[in-house]
Parts: sequence; structure tokens; C-alpha cells
Amino acid sequence: QVQLVESGGGLVQSGGSLRLSCAASGRTFSDYAMGWFRQAPGKVREFVAAISWSGGPTYYADSVKGRFTISRGNAKNTVSLQMNSLKPEDTAVYYCAADQSTSVVATTTRSHYWGQGIQVTVSS
Repeated sequence: QVQLVESGGGLVQSGGSLRLSCAASGRTFSDYAMGWFRQAPGKVREFVAAISWSGGPTYYADSVKGRFTISRGNAKNTVSLQMNSLKPEDTAVYYCAADQSTSVVATTTRSHYWGQGIQVTVSS
């Protein structure tokens, strides 16, 4: 089992920044690719960003490229999402996800482990 706990969400004005963190516990963190997803009210959950187990390849949704950066610290069992130039359409509940397959995390919503989610609200 892998437990994931998100932190760092909140309310920010349009154009502002937030940094989300996800703390992992349980199995060996470095065995897992990690990702961030989001779900706005009335919409399906969508992919935001993913990072391989090694921290090398990263993947982003087109809507966040150039604004969001995913990173991981295997020594601290954390994955972060730096969100800059936030827009009202970024408002959603953000979820951390983990899977042993990078392709599963980066291309599907079927990751094996999920956090409970954290609210990000961007006001206009």
C-alpha cells in the first residue's frame, strides 16, 4: 500500500502562484511514477502532470505547459507541483496519484493509488 497526502492548496488571485505537495508513505517511493490530476465541479478528472520514478521524464497537459512544474524528492518521499500564472479555469480539486507504470500515470486516470484531494481556487 502507498498512502498519499496532499497539501498546499488554497485561494489565490488570478496570475498568482501556489505550490502543492504530496507526501507518500508505505512502499518504496522511488519505485513509483507520480502524477497530479484535477477535477472541476461537473467535469471529469483530468491529467495535469506526471514524473517518472527517476525524476527524469516529465509530462504535462497542454493547458498547463509552461506554467506548472512537477518535481520529486525521493529522499523525502515527496512530489510537488509548482503552479504559476494561475487562471480561474485552474480551479479544481487536485489529486496526487502513484503507479509503478509511468505510462499509466501519464496517459490514464487508472493509477493504483490516489490521495484524498485538495482544493485550489483561483479568483478572477
